[in-house]
Amino acid sequence: MSNVDLKKQINELVKLQAVDTQIYRLQQEKKNTPARLKELEETFVKKKENLASLEKNSQDLLRKRKEKELECASKEDEGRKMQSQLYQLKTNKEYSAKLKEIDAVEADKSVLEDAILVLMEEADKLNNEIKKEKEFLVEEEKRDKAEKQKIELRSKEIEEKLSQLNAQRTQIVGQVEPEILGKYERVLTNRDYLAIVKVENNACQGCFMNVPPQVINLIKMYSHLVICEVCQRILYIEEEDIGDLH
Repeated sequence: MSNVDLKKQINELVKLQAVDTQIYRLQQEKKNTPARLKELEETFVKKKENLASLEKNSQDLLRKRKEKELECASKEDEGRKMQSQLYQLKTNKEYSAKLKEIDAVEADKSVLEDAILVLMEEADKLNNEIKKEKEFLVEEEKRDKAEKQKIELRSKEIEEKLSQLNAQRTQIVGQVEPEILGKYERVLTNRDYLAIVKVENNACQGCFMNVPPQVINLIKMYSHLVICEVCQRILYIEEEDIGDLH
């Protein structure tokens, strides 16, 4: 590496890192896109299931109401028959007994009528809720459609940007010595896509640990790549910072 202009090589690595950072972020965003679309779909499905549940409850109330109405009609028929039987009775005892039976039937009928009213009130409340839920779902579907279009548009933008960045990367890589590039890419893979970091205020900007003065001197010499002893990233110093480091 003695014939290599290390300062120039480090400058190229810094450019490469800037491109790789963008590539990594875009790839992560691209990777998360299916999950975002799935989340939108699942949320909407749950809301539709909630509406279906409300509609089922409405049908159940309607069925119960019809059952009560049939029972009530049956009691009404039973009461009419008993009323017609009153005129056929010959004794006061029989007449009084029949009146008691009629009163019992009327009481049962009254209970059923009250139950029907309660079911009707519950159904009205539920139907209002269903109406609101349907209106909400229409708006939600519009929002979801717009959000999906936004995500799909962003996906296209990401693909285009990645294509541009990969072209830039290829161009920069061509300026880096294979041995240096190999070291850079090994660190890149093992250190969350951050391979080369500057020293600022006597600290590594990768792990923010202190960099000893002797290490800073080695960086300034440009004789070989200097690695952070803590995070193992490649270290460099920006030209304007050299005078500030002691």
